[in-house]
Amino acid sequence: MQLSVVIPVYNEIETLEQIVAAVRAVPVAKEIILVDDGSKDGSRELLAKLEGHPDVRVLYHAVNQGKGAAIRTGVAAATRDLVVIQDADLEYDPQELPLLMRPIEEGKADVVYGSRFSGGEAHRVLYFWHSVGNKFLTLLSNAFTNLNLTDMETCYKMFRREIIQSIRIEESRFGMEPELTAKIARKGCRIYEVGISYSGRTYEEGKKIGWKDGFRAIWCILKYNLRKEAT
Repeated sequence: MQLSVVIPVYNEIETLEQIVAAVRAVPVAKEIILVDDGSKDGSRELLAKLEGHPDVRVLYHAVNQGKGAAIRTGVAAATRDLVVIQDADLEYDPQELPLLMRPIEEGKADVVYGSRFSGGEAHRVLYFWHSVGNKFLTLLSNAFTNLNLTDMETCYKMFRREIIQSIRIEESRFGMEPELTAKIARKGCRIYEVGISYSGRTYEEGKKIGWKDGFRAIWCILKYNLRKEAT
């Protein structure tokens, strides 16, 4: 199976070349779709150079719209069998992408989540309240979806392309994580989790999610699980 790797980019000039090189080094057939979400730190100019690689495509937003909006653009452009979301920082290790592919390739799964809280891989020790908040949001999401996920908020979500492209992503920021989870649960998708490593960033290093996004996530869990529409 071939892979479309969707990478939303917003002011990531410090890690952009590294993450593209790391994804290109993964030994699977793939296309890399970078979506610049109105960067102002030189990322757009660097992306124009990276676009010269034959397996790299770059799409541009004129203004910043949010991570969810960038993912929406990238997913719509995907052409391979599987689609995965990859952050442009170095928090998630692309060498673990084949681990996410395996349950789908074996015919067991339609969607695979890379869990930062399942398994014994290396994790950077950072914020206590982020961990508490993540576990609370996962628990609340599970209560509505009747899933037993350990990490609903993970960036690493891999889908069969026809599934993710059948979902209308409405959230333009980080609310798309609980939105996607609610919608794939309602579709009855076969969902697997695999344990992954995690090297989180501090806010000084460029971490963007904040407490307001946590409250929005609660609203999204309620909104997308309680309304009747499937997508």
